Amino acid sequence: MREPCSGSDPGRPGADETRPDRFARLVDHYGAAGFARVRSSRAAVIGLGGVGAHAAIALARSGVGSLLLVDFDVVTESSLNRSPVAGPTDVGRPKVDVVAEHLARACPDTRVETSQDFCHAETVSRLLDPRPDIVCDAIDSLAPKLALLVFCATSDVPVVSSMGASSRRSVTGLRAGDISKTRVCPLARRVRLGLRRRGITEGIACVWSEEPGGEVLPPDLGDRLHERGRVRHRLPSQISLPGMFGYALAALALERLAARS
Repeated sequence: MREPCSGSDPGRPGADETRPDRFARLVDHYGAAGFARVRSSRAAVIGLGGVGAHAAIALARSGVGSLLLVDFDVVTESSLNRSPVAGPTDVGRPKVDVVAEHLARACPDTRVETSQDFCHAETVSRLLDPRPDIVCDAIDSLAPKLALLVFCATSDVPVVSSMGASSRRSVTGLRAGDISKTRVCPLARRVRLGLRRRGITEGIACVWSEEPGGEVLPPDLGDRLHERGRVRHRLPSQISLPGMFGYALAALALERLAARS
């Protein structure tokens, strides 16, 4: 776990000292008490690809006081078309560093912690210690995603999860609801099956698309996760739909944070 980026007091419920109107519209939106809960919260975003990076930005800009970013991967040339913050000079750098540096400039009043680690069954408990107030799951691989969701569901850690965003084109296909309500999305189907085998059938809020997924292309060896030795198949993608997934994921998380007791 890396040292957090510096910022103002994350527990302070109002605007920051230098920008008194920074959070004014958010106070209007959530109410003073609701925004105070958002401001004092600690959220984790697991996975900083095309969905997770957008979710992290939305959470920080919405006043979340403390943000944990977890991703093992580095920026690749083929991922630049989906990143809201990375540029060509960032290729080869850890995604957690690139997103954290952007947030340090754009949202200095959010305390950002980073972990360049692979979230799976053996690491998830350590990564989520201390427990965050909400977890945003933006993992795109089945086994690590299931490990995270099972841990959250069995440890009473609030979680919201993104299903497959790659290769989608239709803005009208986006849905949000309980995991038990997901349809069409192949990743959601495999997640439901994996959770059911572990006795979990509902209780996880999700974002998914009811548009059929596109073609799966051969692996791109340039996108290998080197230390894990895992090669992923290519999925056609651009920034708009993953961005919508990320912002929808953040919206679900923020509603939960504003309402928490």
